[in-house]
Amino acid sequence: MTMEKALPEGWVNSDLTDICTVKTGKVDANHAKEMGKYTFFTCALEPLKADTFSFEGELIILPGNGANVGHVGYFKGKIEAYQRTYVLHNFPIVPRYVYWHLSRNWKAENEEKQFGSATNYIKMGNFEDYSLPLPPLAEQQVVADKLDALLAQVETTKTRLERVPETIKRFRQSVLAAAVSGKLTEEWRESRGQLTTNSLLQNHKPLPRPARWKTRSESFIQGVNATAVGKPESSPVKEWNWVQMVDIAKMESGHTPSRSKPEYWGGDVCWIGIKDANVNHTNTIYDTEQKTNELGLANSASRLLPAGTVCISRTASVGYVVKMGKPMATSQDFVNWVPTEVVNPDWLKWLFVAEKESLFRFGKGSTHTTVYFPEWLSLHVLLPHIEEQTQIVRRVEELFAHADAVEQQAKAALEKVNNLTQSILAKAFRGELTADWRAANPELISGENSAEALLARIREERAAQKPKKRATTRRKKKVVSD
Repeated sequence: MTMEKALPEGWVNSDLTDICTVKTGKVDANHAKEMGKYTFFTCALEPLKADTFSFEGELIILPGNGANVGHVGYFKGKIEAYQRTYVLHNFPIVPRYVYWHLSRNWKAENEEKQFGSATNYIKMGNFEDYSLPLPPLAEQQVVADKLDALLAQVETTKTRLERVPETIKRFRQSVLAAAVSGKLTEEWRESRGQLTTNSLLQNHKPLPRPARWKTRSESFIQGVNATAVGKPESSPVKEWNWVQMVDIAKMESGHTPSRSKPEYWGGDVCWIGIKDANVNHTNTIYDTEQKTNELGLANSASRLLPAGTVCISRTASVGYVVKMGKPMATSQDFVNWVPTEVVNPDWLKWLFVAEKESLFRFGKGSTHTTVYFPEWLSLHVLLPHIEEQTQIVRRVEELFAHADAVEQQAKAALEKVNNLTQSILAKAFRGELTADWRAANPELISGENSAEALLARIREERAAQKPKKRATTRRKKKVVSD
């Protein structure tokens, strides 16, 4: 490892193997017993239980092979370890200081020093090659305490920021639920009592019945808030009425021109598939991955639908919703609704986004849910006045824009926090976190208290503990002559 440059006063560079003992566990993972008394560590850093222990004290655990090579664990107590797990123990210095240094550097230092093709692993030599800056003993404790406190705060902040996307997701869901149930525009509606569904439909002429009308479902299935197969008995919002979907929007199916005819593909007619709907879910779509052409449309049941058409995936992946930004065709995986003058296309889009759970209620199939056309033909929606639809769209998009901004701010903050961890660790091992402490405690970093003196004592004690080699006498080979 490259040594830290310009070490602070009283610090020295030390090899890892000078300041701790490195051993591997001896127990096979299959011999660990879940009901044992002692913690058992595997290379997955997954604590199980064992009946015996080999290590005791403050311990650093490093996986020796597998996906977790490079990760660092800390444990205080008695443990047993898997035979390919390295355990650092017997520290004559502050173990937490070593733990934090390894946490910052071990993975990066060993990225190019792993062995094996199918499964990565490290050898004992990886530890012999690892060095670190060593402060005096008292300062090690100060560094470790500061890192424990600071990085705990960083981790708390990081955890909170990581929860933001899920919080934002729930916020969006609650906004949509409020939108389609009438709560989002309740105050707006109270001052405009004349803007009811009845007044909206007074001069509206229902559309002709679709060709499949006789196949419509006779069942009743209540959706979550504002959709149902069949007509509910009452409306939860007095100004809104349940309206049959085919009366206010034209239902269109999709189709796929023959794949065996390459001349039907590669034109300039956008053709929406499931992948396009996935990528553009909740948005207005202007381009597609695949395109057909006039020949493909002419030789298939696929139709060019107008801009403003709302497309809902009804099979394979139920619940993707997009609005066409220009004339396009779709695959048969979609049901497409062409709104009349009494329907705001964006309101209709948000309605189906909000009612995704309802679509699964309306569908059939255990492995792959499909919402079949008989259910779509009997679909009813809770319809507000067109002016209120427009107000709902405005409020939803304002709130979503605010949520997007908060999410982006949280993402940027999380990146800074992740960088902050490394910045704090770097400062710690350059001595910057304890500069004031050193200035106030010169007697604790010099002379017998210096890191140089500490390291010399450790080496002497370890040398004294090594068993002396027994002298051996080589026996001369007896030369046998013929």
